[in-house]
Amino acid sequence: MGPMAGSVVGRVPAQQNSTCEVSSLQCSGRHEELIRKNTQGDTMTKPTPSMLEAICQTTLLDDVFEEDPVTNDLQAYVAERTGHQSALLVMSGTMGNQVAIRTHLVQPPYSVLCDHRSHIVRYEAGGVSSLTGAMVQPIVPSNGIHLTLEDIQKHAVLDEDVHYCPTKLISLENTLDGMVMPLAEARRITEWAHQNGVKVHLDGARLWEAVVSGAGSLPEYAGLFDSVSLCFSKGLGAPIGSIIVGSTEFIKKARWFRKSIGGGVRQAGVIAAAARVALEETFGPDPNGQKGKLRETHINAKRVAEMWTTRGGKLQHPVHTNMVWLNLESSGVGPNDLAEIGKELGLKLLGGRIVVHYHWGRFLIAL
Repeated sequence: MGPMAGSVVGRVPAQQNSTCEVSSLQCSGRHEELIRKNTQGDTMTKPTPSMLEAICQTTLLDDVFEEDPVTNDLQAYVAERTGHQSALLVMSGTMGNQVAIRTHLVQPPYSVLCDHRSHIVRYEAGGVSSLTGAMVQPIVPSNGIHLTLEDIQKHAVLDEDVHYCPTKLISLENTLDGMVMPLAEARRITEWAHQNGVKVHLDGARLWEAVVSGAGSLPEYAGLFDSVSLCFSKGLGAPIGSIIVGSTEFIKKARWFRKSIGGGVRQAGVIAAAARVALEETFGPDPNGQKGKLRETHINAKRVAEMWTTRGGKLQHPVHTNMVWLNLESSGVGPNDLAEIGKELGLKLLGGRIVVHYHWGRFLIAL
């Protein structure tokens, strides 16, 4: 049985026990190979047999009424592991960010400061502005890697001059383009923000990666922020789901906004069950994530980067975690050319970004 199957089976009424066969849910060998050779992103991961088994064994009660034990257990477990009071399961990282940001912002006018490359600016369909009415103020980090306190201070509006939109929320992202914001810098920013009455949200979809890199433990990072969104379906490999952590009062309010955008799910146990296994197996049981599957992805990413640079290639960004950014412009190779080369080797490439996930094996590096 998978790691959570024993605890779940005893709590499921007999009529709810599933008779599905895990083997029938697994990918075919051909599909498995395609996933393994897909470097476009860690969203390409597929659930493991133990995740699928947990889905078959899960409870099927109503989460809108907060009655589903597997979902409730997951939320309590993640809250405890991150050092927060409470947690709320959501369908995606985008939903997690949007619900959290909407929950923080009470009465306009208000603005949200963030990195100009951040997911909430580029890949969430303008949700912050359309759902909250907030002005989003993107900032270019002076060091080219991550925002610093000095970057924030330069752009934050703290006074009550009616000509300006006051800063009420800072949204950071860690990791961003695979690069880590150091724990010390995150602490500097959050302490300054809180001293000035500004809330701080973390898009931690890939915070697991920052932790596994050795930058700090999960509770050390997550505990700094008023809210954090964490994703189960990227590097961790669950088929769906993210989660928000925060105070009890914050999460209670967040439930309203989750419901308002269609995020209230009835039989959420099928999502929570796989997410719990993904957290325990792929990230691992320890707060530093050293006993899970992510550590090897970082090692493989560094191998890929070394193969590129030893052949004269340059990197667009330093390799901190599981992402390798090839500087194609300096190499004279276009994105389409690289995609064609990859196709000849059976690899699926997307521009100069190579994302290593746990389906990779050393055989792929040898290609």
